[in-house]
Amino acid sequence: MDPIYVTGHRNPDTDSIVSAIAYAALRNSLGDREFVAARLGHISDETQRILERFDFQPPERINTMRTQVRDLDYDVPPALNAGVTISRAWEALQSNRNIPAIPVTDEAGHLYSMISPTEIADFDMEVAMQAQVESIPVFNLLSVLEGQILNENGNMVDTVSGELIIALPQSRDNLLFRDTNAIVICGDQPDMAEKALDMGVSCLIVCQAELPDELRSRSTKTCIISTPFDAVRTARLIYHATPVDRICRTSDYECFHLDDFMDDVREVVSKSRHRNYPILDENDKVVGTLSRFHLLRPRRKRVVLVDHNEASQSVPGLEQAEIMEIIDHHRLADIQTGGPIYFRNEVVGSTATIIAGMYQEKGLMPSAKLAGLLAAAIISDTVIFKSPTATDRDRRMAERMARIAGVQLDELGQFIFSENSNLSKPAEELILTDFKEFHIAEHTLGVSQVTCVDSENLMVRREGLLRGMRQLKKDRGYSMMILMLTDILKEGSYLLYLGDEEIIRQAFGAELKDHACFLPGVVSRKKQVIPMLTALWG
Repeated sequence: MDPIYVTGHRNPDTDSIVSAIAYAALRNSLGDREFVAARLGHISDETQRILERFDFQPPERINTMRTQVRDLDYDVPPALNAGVTISRAWEALQSNRNIPAIPVTDEAGHLYSMISPTEIADFDMEVAMQAQVESIPVFNLLSVLEGQILNENGNMVDTVSGELIIALPQSRDNLLFRDTNAIVICGDQPDMAEKALDMGVSCLIVCQAELPDELRSRSTKTCIISTPFDAVRTARLIYHATPVDRICRTSDYECFHLDDFMDDVREVVSKSRHRNYPILDENDKVVGTLSRFHLLRPRRKRVVLVDHNEASQSVPGLEQAEIMEIIDHHRLADIQTGGPIYFRNEVVGSTATIIAGMYQEKGLMPSAKLAGLLAAAIISDTVIFKSPTATDRDRRMAERMARIAGVQLDELGQFIFSENSNLSKPAEELILTDFKEFHIAEHTLGVSQVTCVDSENLMVRREGLLRGMRQLKKDRGYSMMILMLTDILKEGSYLLYLGDEEIIRQAFGAELKDHACFLPGVVSRKKQVIPMLTALWG
């Protein structure tokens, strides 16, 4: 069963990561077993410390929801070694008639070529005009003829070559073999067999007959083989003992990898005349084949969005995915779905609060470790309940989770926010730690937030932070960049900004100096910054 990824937003914060982990665990505990927690970006130091404290691993990282080759119901035919017989290849093709061609690989499983009925038919037409074979492995010959070697010296022969001759009665001397470069086919004809051995032909094949002991024991370099088939069928089968690598095409074919995107695959296929294509894994080993039929209705990846409902904050390629559910506590944004879905949006300070409530609704108590993780996420997102987004429900749920986990909220809050690692981080990394992109009217802006207890120390790095913001603004084409340095102890935020200064002045009524200001009481990006800009820009 394909996974359903549960993921938060890009540049995920603690609430985003924990909500994905907790919701995937809830659904799997209820018997679904398809849900996989995922993340879209780097784990922050804060989140990493919380995960380690409660003994959780970071979720799997995903980079795109675009449909890939691995999402298709592609064919998985046998992959033949390049040394197998044409006969074996034909059997495989007949057993998989709905597949136009099957892969041929080397010993390591890497793609060598493709073989189809067309190549075999072309080969049959060519050999119909000649009676010569070259270096046919004896192993191959024994396989297709269901034969066995009759003489001891025959075991010393590895390959046979020569003109293919069906022995005729002795009275037709003009049609008999004349030199040693021959593969002679005979029936119950001891005289023909003796003449072939006297001449020392490359190989003698005896069809549906016994060979006298005196001939079998003769000292000769000729390989003697017996077969239960008649002479005509034997002659045909000898050609099909040829190794398949001698007839399959080794150029002018395309192949795809499991990670290739369907948009790119369609473009290649639209310009190609081939009917199917080999699929390779990350080690370039063959895993299947793809035909045009598979491109008609590809399976879309499935995803549950938590802690966001805005396309610019979500996984790239979301428009090609099937959105199953959305659980969030932010404003409604621009994500559209092809049909009705389960959408849960509540006025609380943390998505973890909603998901913890869902455990209660389903009658399932989270484990102590998971409860501690949920409590930490609620504290983190509500800034120890000092954010204007925090509600009584957040506090009550955090207290309940803390009791289950056996931890104290005060101690947990101190553990989360007392870390001073922000001072050592490069400016760009600090800016992108908790970063979100917004589209308001005709404006695109990036808003980053760093929650700390040392905002004065961070403000010393103002020029470096502004340089990092300026570069990011240029690279992504933003009309405005904002960095919030939210100080828990001061219960306010320093605002660093780039863009229209008059907009900042009107939105926040603050005294501005050198692209910075302090906003007392402002600690929420969602409720105190974005709404003010939205009101100005409409």
